[in-house]
Amino acid sequence: MKMELSKRAKQLKPSVTLAASAKAKELKAQGLDILSVTLGEPDFPTPENIQQAAIAAIQSGKASFYTPTAGIPELRQAVVSYIERYYGLTYSPKETLITDGAKFALYALFQVILDAQDEVLIPVPYWVSYADQVQLAEGVPVFVQGKEENQFKVTVEQLTACLTAKTKALVLNTPSNPTGMIYTKEELQSIGEWAVEHNILIIADDIYGRLVYGDATFTPIATISEAIRRQTMIINGVSKTYSMTGWRIGFAVGDQKIIEAMTNIASQATSNPTAVSQYAAVEALTGPQDSVEAMRKAFEERLNRLYPLVLEIPGVKCAKPQGAFYLFPNVKETMAICGYDDVTIFTDDLLKEAHVALVTGAGFGAPENIRISYASDWETLEQTVQRIKAFVEKKRQK
Repeated sequence: MKMELSKRAKQLKPSVTLAASAKAKELKAQGLDILSVTLGEPDFPTPENIQQAAIAAIQSGKASFYTPTAGIPELRQAVVSYIERYYGLTYSPKETLITDGAKFALYALFQVILDAQDEVLIPVPYWVSYADQVQLAEGVPVFVQGKEENQFKVTVEQLTACLTAKTKALVLNTPSNPTGMIYTKEELQSIGEWAVEHNILIIADDIYGRLVYGDATFTPIATISEAIRRQTMIINGVSKTYSMTGWRIGFAVGDQKIIEAMTNIASQATSNPTAVSQYAAVEALTGPQDSVEAMRKAFEERLNRLYPLVLEIPGVKCAKPQGAFYLFPNVKETMAICGYDDVTIFTDDLLKEAHVALVTGAGFGAPENIRISYASDWETLEQTVQRIKAFVEKKRQK
């Protein structure tokens, strides 16, 4: 059959993180000793109490049937209680939507707020799917370059320079994927007040909000003032905090009119999130939280051990992350030492020759950087750095 694909399909690029992970798995299946630090996926199994809640839901028969598109009432109420506990904000269940992962919450949100050529401000570096999701909604991603000397964070002055009559929303991801940086309360207040003044919707991607290290503090932008709260849609989920990436449960919280429109999108796209995962997520949000802190401490320990080792790689420059579980080293000088001027070719050769799989910074809008996920066991992380160092020494230009 001869069938022409849509322009939308032709223009859409695969996620660089998922593509890197898939390539690593393919090579592993061929028998190669591949070390993969590609995915932002905790290596811990889902906590036992959450697993047991899922089993109980299956055995009782509750998980056998369709659920309301917006999510089971117990989970929507659990989200309300969670936001009240960790944000100090009060919402109603009608202002919440449960989705198939936080990624689909973002997709549905862009679908309901954007018309053709509407613009969304996206700070750079950015999570790989923001721009493509905006384009799938016929919007225009407008990239605002976060400067490395400012921890990759954007300023109100930069946002103002990119503002047009078509600007509809601003994506704000803190702690950040891929950099791990966190905006301060003062920085968020300036950005929030700017968004209110210009009637720009703030899309607060808070998925890493409970993975914070050292003396750093995560301030949800929605908590700064009532005006900013009304201007903000909160996107979150259970994947990172509770090591539930495979369960695919995210949630959106905010303006009821937007939530209802997103629910309509979901009703036509997915019907409802997986029932058993919803019952598991209720336990995650309302049950004991000690496992969350145990995993957070493990990530922090890995960061503190891995960071100085990464700095020993010739040419590498890297600010220490404050949250999430990524390092985002600048490897411009490292590449020059090895005779490279393209970070994607550099990472491809690391995979082919050193058998180390990581993610090119080009996919995040940062062509001088690479992303290393430390959501992996220590042996893998340590060997990864050793192999990168050996690769650089082997390639070093005399």
